[in-house]
Amino acid sequence: MSEFPSPLEWGPVSLIRRNHGLEHATINLLSQRHPDRSFAGHSDSKGYWIIGEISTDELAEVAQEALTRLNAGEHNLAIHAHCGTNAVTTGVIAGGLAWMAMLPNEKSFGKKLDRLPWVILLVTGAVILSQPLGPKVQAAVTTSGTPDGLVIRQITRYEREMPGRPVMHRVQTGITGAPAETAAE
Repeated sequence: MSEFPSPLEWGPVSLIRRNHGLEHATINLLSQRHPDRSFAGHSDSKGYWIIGEISTDELAEVAQEALTRLNAGEHNLAIHAHCGTNAVTTGVIAGGLAWMAMLPNEKSFGKKLDRLPWVILLVTGAVILSQPLGPKVQAAVTTSGTPDGLVIRQITRYEREMPGRPVMHRVQTGITGAPAETAAE
């Protein structure tokens, strides 16, 4: 019987993980250059978005540097302290433990209220314990620090005419040797 690859390595899932890693690496480098600015991102199988005030030329330079450094083995750049994976990990653990604390099916509201200290204790413990777990989940599941043939194809700037709206850039990626239309939206 042949072994199947991990679902994390299948087509679009693998691309999302690699783009997510490159998005994080780009934001990490942008944040080092501009500690006074906020940046956010969102990844999919065809690239990623960068939200924040930055010129397209500088973003292109930083994104390429991020890709080069990931390819050189700086896989830690693919992990970001403020990734949504960290929040989801905390929420799942805290919610699961809160649910467990409420499992005894008490009928009266007073009896349920008596369980509140347990809920608070377990949720607080979950929040503390999940802090180091979120980055581990990023590294193992939601990001990849190994670009494995990923290339930056195009960067497009989007601005709204409304004052105060953040600038957004779409960074389109593809795979070395693959037709460029595979990177198109």
